[in-house]
Parts: sequence; structure tokens; C-alpha cells
Amino acid sequence: MADQKTLPPSVKRALHDGVVIPAHPLALTAARTLDERRQKALTRYYIASGAGGIAIGVHTTQFEIRDKDVNLFEPVLRLAAETVEEAVLDRPFVKVAGVCGPTAQAVSEAQIAADLGYDLGLVSLGGLSDWTDRELIQHVEKVADILPVFGFYLQPSVGGRRLSYDFWRELAEMPNVMAIKIAPFNRYQTLDVVRAVCHSSRSDEIALYTGNDDNIVADLLTTYRFCVEGKVVEKRIVGGLLGHWAVWTKKAVELLEEIKTVRAKRETVPADLLTKGVEITDANAAFFDPSNDFAGCIPGIHEVLRRQGLLEGRWCLNPNEELSEGQKEEIDRVYRDYPYLNDDDWVMAHLQEWLK
Repeated sequence: MADQKTLPPSVKRALHDGVVIPAHPLALTAARTLDERRQKALTRYYIASGAGGIAIGVHTTQFEIRDKDVNLFEPVLRLAAETVEEAVLDRPFVKVAGVCGPTAQAVSEAQIAADLGYDLGLVSLGGLSDWTDRELIQHVEKVADILPVFGFYLQPSVGGRRLSYDFWRELAEMPNVMAIKIAPFNRYQTLDVVRAVCHSSRSDEIALYTGNDDNIVADLLTTYRFCVEGKVVEKRIVGGLLGHWAVWTKKAVELLEEIKTVRAKRETVPADLLTKGVEITDANAAFFDPSNDFAGCIPGIHEVLRRQGLLEGRWCLNPNEELSEGQKEEIDRVYRDYPYLNDDDWVMAHLQEWLK
């Protein structure tokens, strides 16, 4: 067995304080090959925005990077790690690598990520729909033997599966599970995860992150409270690991800081902040295309980055992945209706330095 990697204390503190972690897209040329210049520019954009980390090799990076005829998993992870190192940051920066597939594949990907200096593996259980809870737990344990684990509740509508309270309760007891991304796009299932963590012996050891792109602000403002063996246990979702935060990232960082201020003062939540949360959900609907079962979610993200000049086009590895009918007009609408949500002017001012 390989040596188990642990989380550096500074990274653990940042993770628990709560940070913006964009799900990193894949920059391609018109020939659908890796555009290294723009891939690095994206990473520089997230760093400059004040994001506290990146997640790469995840759904937003396109699962096809693992296909044998594409073979971009290791190169893309390496490029991001090198770009972060080149930035010589004086603050912690959480590097998360997507890990998926059956156990042999997941273990191999976790080892690649560990060797490249990644802090955590975001373990997707998509495609394992016929596995029992016990088999899933053993699968995650194998990954945790190599790399600290970022658990992941992926919404069933895009390949995830329903996971029980008992599954999350057992997962939370696993010593090298350090965080969980909650992204079922469902309040009941979100509650299952938080309640399971609060009832575990490791409630204080696990940082909770929202992946519910449809409910970002409300997730981050809510204090969850449960009675555990006669004592009140409270827990917050402290940050986000989100595809939505792959765009307009500087505004996302400002939003999280605003929410942290409200949380620290334990004051009444401003009504305007809840209204902004609904506006962000509306913008997310334009980007993620839920009206077409999320078929255009990756092209939607790419389209925003193309408009900003960070990507040359919205090409995906799968040539059939394109904007859905009417999606471009929806993106036009949210740009027009909520101009204060975008960071286009700031991106324009810095784009050339990131593209160098």
C-alpha cells in the first residue's frame, strides 16, 4: 500500500474557514486539442480572483479526458499544479483532483494526484449504481489510503445515485475523509448529509461544501442544528466547490466574504442577500440548462468564458455537446438583467497578463 497522504495544517484551516473552489473547465482549440495557453490562463484567473482552490479532473473538466484516445487526465492535472506553483502564493490554495470509476481506476487516479501534489481527491460515485453501500464504503477507503478524500453527493440527474443517511454516517467516520461536497440539488438529501456528519464522532473534522448550484446562497447562510445524545450540535456549509463558480469568480469570492461577515456577526440575514441568491440561481439556470436536463451545462460555462476572452471557443471533447436551443438567449438575458453579477470589466483589464 502506498503511503497515506495527510492534509497540511494550513490547507485544513483554509478548508474549514470556507473558500471558493471553482470546478476547472478544459480549454480546447478548434481542433479539440488542449489549449495549454488558455488552460493556464484560466488557472491564473481563479488565483487572481481570490479563489481558495481549484478542482480539476471533475465533471466541468469533462470526463472524456480519461478516454484512451484523449489521455489528458495527467497532463491537465500537471498543468494546473505547475501553474499554481508558478504563482508563488503566500496563502494556502486547496488543490482538489477529481477521482472516478471502478476501484482500480480510482486508486490509479488518486495516486497520480498525490504524486502531483494535490491535497484531496473528490471521489465521484457516478457509474457505480449497482454497488451496495458497503462496496462503496470499501471503494472510498481504498482511495483514502492514498489521498485525503473530498466526499461527493452527485445529483442523480447527471449520473449520480441516491445515497442513504446510513452511507453518509459511515463515510463520516472514515479518518481521512476531510470534506464533503453536497450536490444532490435536493434539500432532503442535503439534510441527510449534514445530519449524518453531525451525528458522527468526526463532526468537527469534516468541512462541508455546497455543490448545489441551484441554492448556493441559502446553503451558505444556513446554520444546521441537531440534538445529538442530548446535546445541540450546529454545523454550517462553509464554502462551495461549484461549476457555477468557474465563471464570474471574482464576484463569487466577494459574495462568500459578504456571507462570512453576516455569519460572523450572527445577525439577521439581509433580505437583499436572499434576493441576490435567487438571481444567482436564475443565472445558473441559463448556464447549466436544467430545462434540457443539463445537456448544455459545460458549453454554457464555456460560452461565458468565451465572451470574456478566457476561452477561444466553447468546444467540448464530445463534438455533440453544444448549447441547447434558446440557451444562448438565456445567457444574454441574465447578462442584461443582472449586470452586477459578472466580473467582465475586471477580466478585460487583466486578460493579457494571464494569457502571457
